[in-house]
Amino acid sequence: MLRRRPHPEALSVEVLDALVHAVLCQDPRASVATIDSALHLNAIHRDDLDELFAALPRRYRRLRGLLDSRAESGPESLMRLILRSLGCSFEVQVPIEGVGRVDFLVEGWLIIECDSREHHSSWDEQRRDRRRDQAAASLGYATYRPIAEDIMWRPELVRAAVFGLRSTR
Repeated sequence: MLRRRPHPEALSVEVLDALVHAVLCQDPRASVATIDSALHLNAIHRDDLDELFAALPRRYRRLRGLLDSRAESGPESLMRLILRSLGCSFEVQVPIEGVGRVDFLVEGWLIIECDSREHHSSWDEQRRDRRRDQAAASLGYATYRPIAEDIMWRPELVRAAVFGLRSTR
């Protein structure tokens, strides 16, 4: 059943209805990433969340507290959930002078950048990333760059890496 009626000639449903069905078809982690992306892209607004969660079974309401529209990609949303599961204190989208904005700053010393093929595959992009990491190191930060496919499909490896890095401090 649709919550919002599309135009009679429309070939698609409203975003809110698509999200309801997407959440019902995905695991909770993917659902958080999907809703985060919709919020970040302004496909829906915070005001729509009441309606979205009213359309879902009660068990999904716990996901609402996990949402963050600052995530710029699905892997960033999933990384945030990994950090949260490890009990890390972290900030998202943190500007660091001389480095630029980083995806995560964990416990004040560990920068985590979620890298994807789309934005990090060319040599120029890799060179830029390495120079940013070098600038961060000169300021006392360590950088970890998990790749998007590991964050999405091998989260246990990413989790173990973050756990190992934290245990060194």
